[in-house]
Amino acid sequence: MAMAERAFLGHLIVRGSADVLRTAIKEVVGITLPETACGLNVEGGKSIQWLSPDEWLVILPPGEEFATENALRQTLGSNAYAVVNVSGGQTVLTLSGPSAHEVLMKSTPCDVHPHAFPVGRGVSTVFAKTTVLLRRPDAEHWELVIRRSFADYLYRWLLDASEEYGITTKNT
Repeated sequence: MAMAERAFLGHLIVRGSADVLRTAIKEVVGITLPETACGLNVEGGKSIQWLSPDEWLVILPPGEEFATENALRQTLGSNAYAVVNVSGGQTVLTLSGPSAHEVLMKSTPCDVHPHAFPVGRGVSTVFAKTTVLLRRPDAEHWELVIRRSFADYLYRWLLDASEEYGITTKNT
């Protein structure tokens, strides 16, 4: 099993009606807005996750957050919306390998069976006594979007929970 931090990514919370945001998100970010509960769309190092009926999390490669935020504001104009840069408050840990599923089962009450948690799904859940956004961007990886202040705690929790499976760590 492997664990890595995807540090310094851009994180934007975007709020508004899907009707208002749909075209602007596609034009500026280049990804279709997920419109189903717990939907996650990933493309080219960028992702958009449905958080609530009028809220999405956009994750971007490092350094793209400010230009994307400004472009969204310009494109959305006088419509009712909010774009908030939360990059400094969050980070992403990735888990991969055949044992990642077992480590997740130890850490969260969320059903992570592939039938219940397919690729393209993301949920907010309890994880090791804290809250995370648990995401499955592809069949080989799981992502944990976490508050930066909990990063050390969760990193150490995951090291302990995965010890029996053998774990390697790396930074991306």
